[in-house]
Amino acid sequence: MTILITILVYFAILFAISHLTSKKADNSMFYRANRRAPWYMVAFGMIGASISGVTFVSVPGMVLTSQMTYLQMCLGFIVGYLVIAFLLLPLYYRLNLTTIYTYLGQRLGERSYLTGASFFLLSKMTGAAVRFYVVCIILQQFVFTPAGIPFAVNVVVMVMLIWLYTRRGGIGTLVFTDSFQTLCLFTALVLIILEAMSQLHLSVGDAISVISHSPMSNVFVFDDWISPHNFWKQFLSGAFIAIVMTGLDQDMMQKNLTCKTLRDAQKDMCTYGMAFVPANLLFLTLGVLLTMVLGTGLKGDELLPTFIQNTSTSNASLFTLHLFILGILAASFSSADSALTSLTTCYCVDIRRKAGDEKLRKRTHIIMCLFFVLFILLFRQLNSTSLIDAIYILASYTYGPLLGLFVFGLFTTKQPQDRLVPYICIVSPLLCYALDSMTVHLFNYHFGYELLMLNGALTFAGLWLTTKRTI
Repeated sequence: MTILITILVYFAILFAISHLTSKKADNSMFYRANRRAPWYMVAFGMIGASISGVTFVSVPGMVLTSQMTYLQMCLGFIVGYLVIAFLLLPLYYRLNLTTIYTYLGQRLGERSYLTGASFFLLSKMTGAAVRFYVVCIILQQFVFTPAGIPFAVNVVVMVMLIWLYTRRGGIGTLVFTDSFQTLCLFTALVLIILEAMSQLHLSVGDAISVISHSPMSNVFVFDDWISPHNFWKQFLSGAFIAIVMTGLDQDMMQKNLTCKTLRDAQKDMCTYGMAFVPANLLFLTLGVLLTMVLGTGLKGDELLPTFIQNTSTSNASLFTLHLFILGILAASFSSADSALTSLTTCYCVDIRRKAGDEKLRKRTHIIMCLFFVLFILLFRQLNSTSLIDAIYILASYTYGPLLGLFVFGLFTTKQPQDRLVPYICIVSPLLCYALDSMTVHLFNYHFGYELLMLNGALTFAGLWLTTKRTI
């Protein structure tokens, strides 16, 4: 009952923020927040939106299989964010874009435009469903199953709540709700870390010493080129993942395009990028502490939920369960709400070309919520891997063609045969899958996150081979 009260209070605050920020809201407010968002609010909110419930659950458990090598990828993220800030953002602001895929239409052609927007719709819907799946299974375990409520009802209720507080203000509301949710997320994270330290009877100094001497605190892998945790594989993959999943992603860039000026947007991106390493270090630190409490006999995604379940059996530590639920809600909703808003924006602006049609926007927002529910239920049936890996694997296949399209447009003056672009963008992921299967069979080598770069390179090569004469 007390958990339900926590959830209700949380959503009451979100609805209050939505009410205050969506007065006199119109399509410009929904899509671009009238270009009046404070850059520091955008930056702070983007941290929570990027972290999501997947990070909250899966990253602490990574220490069981890969120590702290995930930080290598986070260092690569910084390079990617700098590229976005000083290469992509100037382009987007110069063209005064509402959606970034409009650039593909201007540079490469109509079918390239529709292909890029369609791949985003597929990529974002699947990725966001994976992320939001986390909050649904956690709430199912701790709230809905004890109440006898089935998983499908859980999903419908959670998605409906998102629709209620985003349906009017859109991105203009999310700039402020994301900041609130990021604050909740890190408050919960720090307090859970302190709870783990308390169970281990460690002071802050003792915890730092123990973690730094733990074999799970290893960050860098330079000596094994075959390992998927090799530094250069992780670092380069991190840079490209940041460029693609932020710089070429309408969801993340829609927030950046709400800033008043290009300079504000660049400050937002650089601040957000630099904060990603210490943020993930906190999650990995929690993972080391949890393994000291629970041992190493669990799967990665089970580590934090098991700790919470064990801890919450004591009334004295029931507060920890509330923190966990709050952190999961904040992490998951801050990514899911912006995903649904960007999907609505992309469909109305890019696919239907009716940015000013308010009825279409409202109807599309509802339809996207329904698809979101279906994708989450489908993923529940199919998921069999670590959630964080699932997202990056999906990204490698669905964002790769976007990477190839944008790189071709930005770094060449050639013009591809526009009618062939959709086929190239479909064939490239299929070739990647075939190559991955072949290398596993012949060399026992499984592509990791570098699959994204390969996918983008194949798309680029296909566009190059089908070019017309030079512009």
